[in-house]
Amino acid sequence: MNEALIASNLLLWLAVIALLVVVIALSRQIGILYERIAPMGALMMDSGPKVGEAAPVFELRTLSGGTLALGAPGPRSTLVFFLSPTCPVCKKLLPILKSVKKAEGERLDIVLASDGNASEHEAFRRRAELGAFAYVLSAELGMRYHVSKLPYAVLIDASGRIRAKGLVNSREQLDSLFEAQELGVASVQDYLDAPRLAKEQA
Repeated sequence: MNEALIASNLLLWLAVIALLVVVIALSRQIGILYERIAPMGALMMDSGPKVGEAAPVFELRTLSGGTLALGAPGPRSTLVFFLSPTCPVCKKLLPILKSVKKAEGERLDIVLASDGNASEHEAFRRRAELGAFAYVLSAELGMRYHVSKLPYAVLIDASGRIRAKGLVNSREQLDSLFEAQELGVASVQDYLDAPRLAKEQA
């Protein structure tokens, strides 16, 4: 009887030790994966005005009837968010834009940009409760920035220079534009790739 208890205890201890080894191995693998899968920033297309260049200046009419000098130096940075009433990802990001406006309103203007039928956009603006945002329609604006996919965003600083831009499909990608501006780099991916490129050049 005692021998059976001792044997079962030994087997249990061996199982516990084996599980401990497995947990340590899995933790290590998760750490390696975390290092390899870095956060994905906004996908920057290599076309249109470059990051660091002066933004093209547009005098545009807003849906509310005012005039907007987009790209001109001003007291605040400007986030230009290209969207469409038929784009589901754009609609998903609208509550996030409202949150960003509420948090950053004193130092950031958000401009919604698109093209097409004004009455369709006005109806969309009312439905989505976007009255707090400047909303402009300009095919030329989208072409100047080479916007081919939506939603797309461009961050322009107070001096009128492009600080970040790219395709944004999530809150993380939208936030990466502000992070790139704070880090002084073209994109978060450039920042993450810098150590690897330095090693390759050494």
